[in-house]
Amino acid sequence: MDIDDILGADDVSSRHVQVRFITKLKPPYQVAHASISIPANLTRFGLSALVNNLLQAANEDWESEPFDFLIDGELVRMSLEEFLLAKGISAEKVLEIEYFKAVAPRKEEEPSLHDDWVSAVDGSNDGYFLTGSYDGFGRIWRAAGVCTHALDGHSGPVTSVCNVTPKGESSSDQIVATSSKDRTLRLWKFGVEESLNHTKKIRAFKVLKGHTAAVQSVAAEPLGEMVCSGSWDCTVNLWNVTISDSDGGLVSVKRKKTGEDDEPLYEGDPLTILVGHTQCVSSVVWPEGRTIYSASCDHSIKRWDVETGNDSLSIFCGKAVNCLDIGGESSALIAAGGADPVIRIWDPRKPGTQSPIYHFSSHNSWISSCKWHPKSWFHLVSASYDGKVMLWDLRTAWPLAVIDTHKDKVLCADWWKNDSVISGGADSNLRISSGIQVQ
Repeated sequence: MDIDDILGADDVSSRHVQVRFITKLKPPYQVAHASISIPANLTRFGLSALVNNLLQAANEDWESEPFDFLIDGELVRMSLEEFLLAKGISAEKVLEIEYFKAVAPRKEEEPSLHDDWVSAVDGSNDGYFLTGSYDGFGRIWRAAGVCTHALDGHSGPVTSVCNVTPKGESSSDQIVATSSKDRTLRLWKFGVEESLNHTKKIRAFKVLKGHTAAVQSVAAEPLGEMVCSGSWDCTVNLWNVTISDSDGGLVSVKRKKTGEDDEPLYEGDPLTILVGHTQCVSSVVWPEGRTIYSASCDHSIKRWDVETGNDSLSIFCGKAVNCLDIGGESSALIAAGGADPVIRIWDPRKPGTQSPIYHFSSHNSWISSCKWHPKSWFHLVSASYDGKVMLWDLRTAWPLAVIDTHKDKVLCADWWKNDSVISGGADSNLRISSGIQVQ
């Protein structure tokens, strides 16, 4: 087969390079390992077309799909000639080019409408996902449009939601936590195996009081025994999840809309208060037993030792920080975004931690959310007030894919079931983009 015949006459006059395509994909995604001569002006799209043609030549039933390409561990996002020149790679040797399925959504689910802004999502459980809304409700969803439970009790917008029960735990009862501008957090329990054909309203079993201003973020300790919260009162509070002797007794609460007495619930006070930020604590993450990370509008990110209550690391970002996540290589990298269009990533294991090791700057407004893929060292998703959700790979400075299905600011995003992105925003819609094949 003549490669120039495949690519067309326009590429014939281009300088050529010798390449060998390799892949970790299983058959029928493998092409012959022999080296071939191809035009040096090919970009990722031309390379993808070439690999699809080679695969189709070996299998006439082959259906084309997009591929991405790595040379020396870096994604190709320019022509081969420009890439080789930029990286100082000799064009005289045979280049090994690894190809894999492009990381991009292949399906968009129908949007799930809320009664107000969708401010928070959590996709950490494969069986369901959580949302929080400015209408004051948290919600539990089995799939797009399938809301099984409404969490009824907050008197203000819900700002953050999280699963408390550790992932994979076999218990049929799941515990989730919500935070709100009403200055409280609430803990809820529901039966994950309940068979429901309508949305069931449930009440919290415990309300956590102690913050003196709106609570902006909540995160659960990995074993599910405690949660932490960040607030506009500048503190990070730690709370016990279970009912204990130190909790307040049962208190009667009134229904939000009717004013009638409802079933009583327990009140809990903070176990520990971490003091150090000077402005709103916008985001908290609890990645391992004795370590909490917090981000703040005071332009800093802090790492706290749970046992001592001391901050062991402070990173100053130069901008108010809206969102924070820990993941990537060895689950150790810090990703954050805030009051500019840039996502910054730090490696706290390296000297000179104050300087980010990566900057991603394709958004054109403030960053509202960033989340590492739970099983990849390289991939993360971001959301922005520019109305876009972007998928990123640390091996290139350009986004892998841009999801622009929202009609207003995007306020939150997360991965779900490893191959979907859920996002919510000021258009009151929850969106699910699925079929994302992360290698």
